[in-house]
Amino acid sequence: MIIFMKELKEKLQNTGFKGELDDSAEAKELYSHDASMFEIMPEIVAKPQNADDVTRLVKFVADNKKANPELSLTARSAGTDMSGAAINDSIIVDFNAHLNKLIKIDAKSAVVQPGMFFRDFDVETIKFDAMLPSYPASRDLCTVGGMVNNNSGGEKSLEFGKTDLYVPELKFVFADGIERVVKPLTKAQLAAKMGQGDFEGRVYKELYELIEANYDKIQAAKPHVSKDSTGYHLWNVWNRETEIFDLTQAIIGAQGTLGFVTETNFKLVPRPEHSGLLVLFLRDIDGLGELIKTVVAHNPATFEGFDDQTLILAIKFMPSFLSFLGPVKFIHLLLTLIPEGFQMLKGIPKLVLMVEFTGATEEEVRAKIKALHKELGPHRARYEINGFEEDPTEGSSEKFWILRRRSFQLLRSKVKDKHTAPFIDDFIINPEHLPEFLPKIRTIIKKYKLFATIAGHMGDGNFHIIPLMKLEDPNDRAKLEPAMKEVNNLVLEYGGSLSGEHNDGLVRGPWLQAQYGKEIVDLFKKTKDIFDPEHIFNPNKKAYATWDYSFSHIRDHF
Repeated sequence: MIIFMKELKEKLQNTGFKGELDDSAEAKELYSHDASMFEIMPEIVAKPQNADDVTRLVKFVADNKKANPELSLTARSAGTDMSGAAINDSIIVDFNAHLNKLIKIDAKSAVVQPGMFFRDFDVETIKFDAMLPSYPASRDLCTVGGMVNNNSGGEKSLEFGKTDLYVPELKFVFADGIERVVKPLTKAQLAAKMGQGDFEGRVYKELYELIEANYDKIQAAKPHVSKDSTGYHLWNVWNRETEIFDLTQAIIGAQGTLGFVTETNFKLVPRPEHSGLLVLFLRDIDGLGELIKTVVAHNPATFEGFDDQTLILAIKFMPSFLSFLGPVKFIHLLLTLIPEGFQMLKGIPKLVLMVEFTGATEEEVRAKIKALHKELGPHRARYEINGFEEDPTEGSSEKFWILRRRSFQLLRSKVKDKHTAPFIDDFIINPEHLPEFLPKIRTIIKKYKLFATIAGHMGDGNFHIIPLMKLEDPNDRAKLEPAMKEVNNLVLEYGGSLSGEHNDGLVRGPWLQAQYGKEIVDLFKKTKDIFDPEHIFNPNKKAYATWDYSFSHIRDHF
């Protein structure tokens, strides 16, 4: 870089930046990777104290970009991103260090800074018997800012949908370094905004004109699946029928490539008072399609599943749950798993399915579970109701959620000599295709000799396949592109999307054209150019990602 680190730090401090600036070898190493299979060494880590510091960073990079083309900014909070979106070779902006406060909260809404851990935010919502239902499986590790920037979803998405449904307003730092409120606008409000004559007005005007000129093409491009985190969701920004223009819908899921969110207003929903879980052990998946239809027809709150490899991994590394849970919860887990131990004597099931129902009373939950339990009789699947048929109440089912939510953490930390390679980890197809689709996926996994666990959201056909590989081995690295191409082509053949939750980043950005075609990807690129004409925000991600760049930054040491 033309501006060396000492000069960079001095210039930033001269802007009035009050946070920390760290270019130590330790910091650069720590921030060089996230939960993806990529690694990029930054030049410096900035930890802004407040939103004013964020605007100073943006203005600094905007002012110095032409003289220093390699300058850029990448937002980061917990670093749990699996697509490689939280790493960069210039300035990493750590929102988790200081911008982690809850501003206000009541039973219906909350205003929060992006760096707050979801687990801490969830504790606050419990006090109002409320919740933000779009949390991912990494709920104990992620931040709310990551949820917004990835348009996260998870086990509750079947009932409640994704994060983009729960953000009526946010504060956003545009590429001119000014923080502004972004919220839905009427046509009259949009006209006033477009007439401002400043950078914000230009963004609104150019994006409106882009969408209006390509309206039918954009609407037709919307993926025909229940949830999606690919590209920029332009089809949700401008609605001709309602005449509402909602810029938040472009920002949510943009992975910080359009600008920086500094504060989010979330809508909350009432927290269910009671829940119960029906668990099915499938020895084969021949009747999976009909079974899924039967379950979904009963409107469960959650419909999850994980495969035999996930179960075997959990059993093999059961002692590691002690550090996750602590002694008391760990002993409770062991005791509640005793009935499953007897089930395993009859053979490991190919799939464990978890169907959760919620309700205002225990009786309501019990009735829902018993109704589905009765209808599932012809499928001859093994089942439990919260672990014990005679007691369908919450509590005993916690063991299954522990196994489901902790599976990726187990993979990352416990399998020696191999490392998680999340490159086919988040596709989604409509559930009616699963009986045909899953055996074909297993064939591809077998063809490339990948050890991989399969877990996901059965109710909407969103699957997380996490291979374990020796990425430092050229033979394993050579499998990545052809294996990914086969899986992606199969997903698209069945009308699916390449990402239901985890977004594009470095790993799926290069494949957007395969999903959308060149014309729509060009519209995504124009969207990026409108918001960020100098490309100061998170380069080489999403629509501007290329496989050559991404592949050149795959980790080669661990």
